[in-house]
Amino acid sequence: MMKSLTILIVDDSAAMRSLLVSTLETLGNLAIVQAPNGFEALRMLPREQVDLILTDINMPDINGLELLSFIRNNPIYKDVPVVVISTEGSRKDIEKGLSLGANEYLVKPFQPEQLLEIVKRFL
Repeated sequence: MMKSLTILIVDDSAAMRSLLVSTLETLGNLAIVQAPNGFEALRMLPREQVDLILTDINMPDINGLELLSFIRNNPIYKDVPVVVISTEGSRKDIEKGLSLGANEYLVKPFQPEQLLEIVKRFL
């Protein structure tokens, strides 16, 4: 990896965000920005050049699926890979996330290795 890549983590749980950050930091050379909800994530997108977005679904204000929908419908961000990380693990939930344009869907709780495997694939 030459330049430092930026990952945006969107989750209303501070504990989950810090778990994701500490897992991702093992990859080295990453810039990680965080948003506690979809609304904040949308505010950050114009200010940060983001290479990958990890988002939860269940959040106040704008949820992960609404955020995903916005990203996929915006010409500037539509090609940014989005990984949904959610406790919503039913087949229906997963299909919905993928049909809205998620590149990958990871169900909580997950193994750190699973996350790293997915992230490496997109970076």
